[in-house]
Amino acid sequence: MGQGGVGTSVVVVLNDRKRLRQLQQRLSEQQPPMLELVAIGEGETPLVAVDRLNPAAARRQRQRSMARWLLPFGFLAGLTFTYITDLDTFAFAGAWSQHLIGGLLGLGSGWMGSFAAAASVTSEEDDRIRGLRNRLEEGSWLLLAETPNGVEMPWRLLQEARPQAVVRLAES
Repeated sequence: MGQGGVGTSVVVVLNDRKRLRQLQQRLSEQQPPMLELVAIGEGETPLVAVDRLNPAAARRQRQRSMARWLLPFGFLAGLTFTYITDLDTFAFAGAWSQHLIGGLLGLGSGWMGSFAAAASVTSEEDDRIRGLRNRLEEGSWLLLAETPNGVEMPWRLLQEARPQAVVRLAES
């Protein structure tokens, strides 16, 4: 990945496995090569195995990203709250320890918040993936194709395969 990153991501929906294999072969011969080229469907890679098309994997990634921010801020908020309020909720632990317990409770709140925040976010891409999942259930095959950054998708080649649909995913 000399230029770094993903350029364009599309999912090509085909109703014929033979055309799927032909298109996959032709795209694999492209120069520069595709970053990713995955056939999905019956007898091919299952949809859940493709992270790019798995909403649960995207949610886990969002949760981890949110946790990186919410855990330290939660700890600091809990620590600050115990100092500001002068509450002796954890007096049995001693002066410093009760502030530390407050910080740990804030840390736990940040961790729980990262799950709630990640679950509450839905994207337009999640809706597109739901539509693709429906196409798979109807017996179609999918071909995920991703070009390197700065490389144009071979649109004419995709159209020559006579796809049912070409779904463009959000570009990175």
